Amino acid sequence: MEQSFVPLLFGGDINVYSMARAFHEAYGIKSIAYGFFQSGPCRGSRILDYRACPDNDRTETLLENVKAVAEEYPDKTVLVLGCGDNYLNAISKNLPNYPANVIAPYVNHELLSTLIHKARFYELCEKYGLDYPDTVVYRKGMGHGFELPFDGPFVVKPAESDTYWKHPFPTQKKAYVLQTRDEVDRVIDEIYGAGYEDEIIIQDFIPGDDSYMRVVTNYSDEAGRVALMCVGHVLLEEHTAHAIGNHAVILTEHEPELCEKIRGFLDELGFTGFSNLDVKYDRRDGRFKVFEINCRQGRSNYYVTATGYNLARCLVEDRVEHKPHGLTMVDEPRLWMVVPRGVAFQYISREYHERMHSLIAQGKSVNPLFYGKDTALLHKLRILNGHRRYYGWYASVMEKVR
Repeated sequence: MEQSFVPLLFGGDINVYSMARAFHEAYGIKSIAYGFFQSGPCRGSRILDYRACPDNDRTETLLENVKAVAEEYPDKTVLVLGCGDNYLNAISKNLPNYPANVIAPYVNHELLSTLIHKARFYELCEKYGLDYPDTVVYRKGMGHGFELPFDGPFVVKPAESDTYWKHPFPTQKKAYVLQTRDEVDRVIDEIYGAGYEDEIIIQDFIPGDDSYMRVVTNYSDEAGRVALMCVGHVLLEEHTAHAIGNHAVILTEHEPELCEKIRGFLDELGFTGFSNLDVKYDRRDGRFKVFEINCRQGRSNYYVTATGYNLARCLVEDRVEHKPHGLTMVDEPRLWMVVPRGVAFQYISREYHERMHSLIAQGKSVNPLFYGKDTALLHKLRILNGHRRYYGWYASVMEKVR
């Protein structure tokens, strides 16, 4: 059945493919996506009309692309979704400029800029009662004479990631875990030496491996009220320099107390659209501590759709069909993974193996990239080839569980 809307996604990674799969599963429709170049899991897919545009995240270029699709489908509602941090600023800045048949479910640029800037985000956490790690905000020019109120290991990361990646250098990482103060000083100098100008976050390292991490994915409706929440217990992350912290294996869990804290925070802000928060459990004081908020669905978003609460349907029912709904906190166990099962069981603690085996046996595990209705052969072969590489990548950075 023909639908009254068309999804327009910006990006070219697993985030885009996962949302396109959600739209295809729920409504049988193909999404349009603009990425930088023809690569990744979107290239050659039959559930996507994938278009390459080199300067796709520039404010002016993104608006041109949105207008082009709006003109291409004048009788349909165009749903705009950014699937990477680099697109959020452009989408939000353009909110007043979109054609009448376009819906972009995002907060205004002033609030967006506050939330995605880690130093300002922690100020809001302080105000609204969200726990976060002990933090020092470093400003350019402070030198090496400052004091840190906690001992190592230390976590060092940029307060603003969009401009950080626009100033590359050989040892650049998404975040650094450093053992000594000398290492902290050296990394600070490297970051600013490359041209980055904004603040740097230095934090107390919360002990524990990948399995202490959680991701909380949410959808807030047009009125600014949280409608859907789902907690993912991260069992394994990626560990390459640019991908460190990206989720590789997730087990859904029910954490109502954590959800209530985050729901109160988002509702107080009047937030709208998708969000996801990175959280770590601190065994030293028994509290969940928030690292950051992404004002979009994360790259692992399909772990929610796999529970039966399709994220695409959630958006359409709210912004296109205007259906009333209450709050849902997902309590459906699922196993989500983007690495081969062999890799998952080799590098995840044995305490989780029984649950993982049980969900696999029940048909409650999923890899979002392997979609039976996406029948493009070359696309499948590329995915399989990339999948095999994980064995070598993990072997080069991690030890197998014993």
